[in-house]
Amino acid sequence: MKKILLAVDDTKSSIKTIDTMAEIFRTCMPGEVVLLYVQKIISGGSIMDNLIISDSEWETLKDSLEGTAYQDMRNEKAKKVIEYYCDHLDKKGITGIHPEVRKGHAAEEILNVARDEEVELIIMGCRSHRMHNLILGSVSREVSNNAEVSVLLVK
Repeated sequence: MKKILLAVDDTKSSIKTIDTMAEIFRTCMPGEVVLLYVQKIISGGSIMDNLIISDSEWETLKDSLEGTAYQDMRNEKAKKVIEYYCDHLDKKGITGIHPEVRKGHAAEEILNVARDEEVELIIMGCRSHRMHNLILGSVSREVSNNAEVSVLLVK
């Protein structure tokens, strides 16, 4: 594999995802790893958000946060998350890391980065709670259902 996308968040499951990726690619590391962290605009976030909030409203929300102390705090958190996972990847011997931070709906941003960066594989964690997914959907479900490339879900 030349280029993969590794989507992480601020939960312990992302460490397991990295460890699994390192084990899978132990003998043949990808040339480049796009390490993606998505800042959620609103907490929760699901496929239902697109039915409730239009694209222009999402953009307005993103724009309204810019320059605020709250956004500065979110940027600092994103920086710490990315640095933490870059260090973890480095300790696993994974090089060619290209960190990326996006703001918005996680599944949509993962799919956008995968397309923009022309990755061959998306790797991400999944925390499946069946009843929750039936009502709200999940990021991993949205990505796996809509990706143009293969998706590896780590549970």
